[in-house]
Amino acid sequence: MGEPAGAAPPGDLARAIGFTHAFARRRASVEVPVPGGFAVLDDRFPGSYDDNKLIVWSGDPDAGELLRAADEVLAERAHRLVCVDDDRLGTTLAPAFAAAGYEHETNLIMAYRGGIPHDPPPADRLELPELLPVLRRDWRQVLPQAPDDVIDGLARRVERRLRGAGMVGFRGVRAGDGEDGEDGEIAARADLYVDGGVAQIESVFTGEPHRGKGHARALMTALLAEAAETAELIFLVADEADWPKDFYGRLGFEPLGSTHAFLRV
Repeated sequence: MGEPAGAAPPGDLARAIGFTHAFARRRASVEVPVPGGFAVLDDRFPGSYDDNKLIVWSGDPDAGELLRAADEVLAERAHRLVCVDDDRLGTTLAPAFAAAGYEHETNLIMAYRGGIPHDPPPADRLELPELLPVLRRDWRQVLPQAPDDVIDGLARRVERRLRGAGMVGFRGVRAGDGEDGEDGEIAARADLYVDGGVAQIESVFTGEPHRGKGHARALMTALLAEAAETAELIFLVADEADWPKDFYGRLGFEPLGSTHAFLRV
């Protein structure tokens, strides 16, 4: 299914949003058309919001249409997630979604406008056998009461991301037992996706015992240097209401525009 003509905002914002749409489609098991966009579904990970959601950005779909579409398409899921990738449309729809019991989150698409890092610190390339236990550990920290099968599903959904772009890499930096910092556990990790001259940095996470020690900054510097080798646009998505956006700003990222997410659980 092609994207609606003339729907995307101009310039780098359009490229970044188009990248996320293509990534979602490639990783999805099932794609379903909905008013103003499409939905993605994955029966392997029914509890994963990111793998089971509506993505809307085109035209002026009625809020009632979208609410009904979410109930229909996500009928076998315990959640309803509608992502609206047009700021004007998302702002317009917000009151109706609030009245229907949805929580509203505004996200910033941020592009890197700084210089290319020279002599960046090293970051390890993480293969799935090493990464999956790290993901299980980190999700257990975030969701201490969740059943083991939920934790395992949240970790294993990373396997689907390998389908999302021409290059999908998982990177990490280690805490280190010694001065060389090469023998310790993974302290911070992130994903890097690259396709068609565009790169996205995603899922940046620092383990709770390792926060405040510069691991995330070191990892981001390494990722920026790697991405700059093949991409002219490097972007990420940050919660407008949370502190990481300020951290990314200090690194050289600048907002391109806003998107909206409406969630009901």
